[in-house]
Amino acid sequence: MGRATLALGWAVAATLMLQVLAMAEHAPWTPHSKASVFADLSAPELKAVRSFLWSQKELRLESSRALTIAKNSVFLIETLLPKKQQVLKFLDNHQRRPIREARVVIFFGAQEHPNITEFAVGPLPQPQYMRELPPRPGHRATWASRPISSVEYSLLNHALQEATKPLHQFFLDTTGFSFHNCHLQCLTFTDVAPRGLASGERRSWFILQRYMEGYFLHPTGLELLLDHSSTNPQDWTLEKVWYNGKFYRSPEELARKYKNGEVDVVVLEDPLPKGKGAESMKDPPLFSSYKPRGDFPSPITGHGPRVVQPHGPGYKLQGNTVLYGGWSFSFRLRSSGLQVLNVQFGGERIAYEVSVQEAVALYGGHTPAGSQTKYIDVGWGLGTVTHELAPGIDCPDTATFLDALHYYDTDDPIRYPRALCLFEMPTQVPLRRHFNSNFSGGFNFYAGLKGQVLMLRTTSTVYNYDYIWDLIFYPNGVMEAKVHATGYVHATFYTPEGLRYGTRLHTHLIGNMHTHLMHYRVDLDVAGTKNSFQTLRMKLENITNPWSPTHHLVQPTLEQTRYLRERQAAFHFRHTLPKYLLFTSPKKNAWGHQRSYRLQIHSMADQVLPPGWQEERAVTWARYPLAVTKYRESELYSSSMYNQNDPWDPPVVFEEFLRNNEYIEDEDLVAWVTVGFLHIPHSEDIPNTATPGNAVGFLLRPFNFFPEDPSLASRDTVIVWPRDNGPNYVERWIPEEEESCLMPAPFSYNGTYRAV
Repeated sequence: MGRATLALGWAVAATLMLQVLAMAEHAPWTPHSKASVFADLSAPELKAVRSFLWSQKELRLESSRALTIAKNSVFLIETLLPKKQQVLKFLDNHQRRPIREARVVIFFGAQEHPNITEFAVGPLPQPQYMRELPPRPGHRATWASRPISSVEYSLLNHALQEATKPLHQFFLDTTGFSFHNCHLQCLTFTDVAPRGLASGERRSWFILQRYMEGYFLHPTGLELLLDHSSTNPQDWTLEKVWYNGKFYRSPEELARKYKNGEVDVVVLEDPLPKGKGAESMKDPPLFSSYKPRGDFPSPITGHGPRVVQPHGPGYKLQGNTVLYGGWSFSFRLRSSGLQVLNVQFGGERIAYEVSVQEAVALYGGHTPAGSQTKYIDVGWGLGTVTHELAPGIDCPDTATFLDALHYYDTDDPIRYPRALCLFEMPTQVPLRRHFNSNFSGGFNFYAGLKGQVLMLRTTSTVYNYDYIWDLIFYPNGVMEAKVHATGYVHATFYTPEGLRYGTRLHTHLIGNMHTHLMHYRVDLDVAGTKNSFQTLRMKLENITNPWSPTHHLVQPTLEQTRYLRERQAAFHFRHTLPKYLLFTSPKKNAWGHQRSYRLQIHSMADQVLPPGWQEERAVTWARYPLAVTKYRESELYSSSMYNQNDPWDPPVVFEEFLRNNEYIEDEDLVAWVTVGFLHIPHSEDIPNTATPGNAVGFLLRPFNFFPEDPSLASRDTVIVWPRDNGPNYVERWIPEEEESCLMPAPFSYNGTYRAV
């Protein structure tokens, strides 16, 4: 059935939708239930949407598990948030609750011209209509741009097995592993993207690896290029073979030349010394294994310190909303990553949205797969690969663990247990403190406020790499977004030429250099939706000394710059970014300063691809550490799940957000923030990249927003006053806890300093 026929049915459905909207009535609500406007879809809602879609016979849906690409199948179901103005009217002005809808992605492969179409389905929880979601003007996701499904991977695995049958003996001789009759010593593969060299192509390079613990670090030296653009796997063709620095036209050619002794063969050592598929207790572990080896000069044999909460958590979790001190916010875990919404402090909205938009890793290499790799991770389901967090390792034992539901490349909602965690933890540095010396061996007072924060955490395991996403809330109105990178490095087969592009990590292994870039959307609403953007910098002045006219003095002065247009507020990499980036309200504090929030970026990112260079069109946001735009409903995402597989003509091009160069003074503003770092792998990345030093992010800090530090409301402050006789007086607002097996020793403070 073609698109024209389906359009008639959806037009009727759209009419029904309008009728439903017209009949919608005010529903009773509470402050807690209001936040559900942002909530991820529940299992019953996901199933209701699925059932509704299957009831639409004109869609001719088949199971996503049907072993064919030439089918119509549902790929994604998730929450479709209402328009911001509708939500604000509901939250702030007690107007009608917005209609709850789902976003649905359907792959229409069972037709002459396959396509991808997105729909809104509603109203939930009992869907009655579906309407097509229009793409951005001039853009539509191509069929070739769709993410790889699990069924396509199954078909690719079969195609590679069949295509490499002539290399069976070659594999056994050079690796000890095979695709056929392999039992415990099988080959596997990693595919890279982009898939080809131009829009419309679907040609992937595959790195063949030995399947074992940490198989990402066990390439065989063989890479294959397969064209899988057809919906019929029988038409797929293996186009090129690369082995140990040389290209071959086909597996047959490589097999023939190997038999004739014309191939520069590298025989890999046996990774399993006993050849039984399992290590004995005496065998040294694989270099790619997590198993301990080696010794510290001072062995640590016990468990480390742990976080305890004798009185329970200091936060409240109400559905998808968190209350903590002055903070309140809602959260969801969408297909592109973690998102917090309606972020408030002290009852005032700071930001409408802070969300992960994209994560990319751009590589260099000598092998064809190494040089082709430019991972754009939303195309690999960045927000859906949120696997279980381990108590005591990924999050403290005291954390509240939350499950997530994803409907991505499946026929049923999939529950990911412990996909998020929420916890308080000490920062091990005081939020503030002061020792007030009397300069006579004693003190006038000591005061301090212990440092503790609330953290919302999830992870994304995108094949080899693990990203740890944190949103951190401080008691003084500061919010921090941070991401750590860990997991296995993306590695290719060692060749001497490969040392130009990375580091030799093992006998046959190159860790390829790459740049990680992460993109965030920060929709700030600083004391309202009418904000402006300005920067402050230090400028030196040279003036006559007012109390000694024969002398001059040099001193810093403040220089303020206002930005009136989007292009002015799009800061390019390789240009110095001002240190004070302020989003200001026209409202002023008690001292006449504009109430503002400061964006403070911590990053080692730099521009990787030249502007306009082929695949760079998919990641034009990576030109800017910061770009400020006017809020538009058509500019909610800087990337898409389709940008990975068609970076040459992607459906979302961030640069177009800046094209109209809109006025941005006293407007609803959005900050687009790019953070990242260059990673040149090194031997200490074996077996995994460690988190220290591999974290980037940004802070949102109040700047003249409050009349004073809002953490003064914290009752955890301690002040110590000296006494001439007897112990010093310790002033507390929370009683000291009674000693127990979980408690530290009673607090004491002397404060004197004397000659010895």
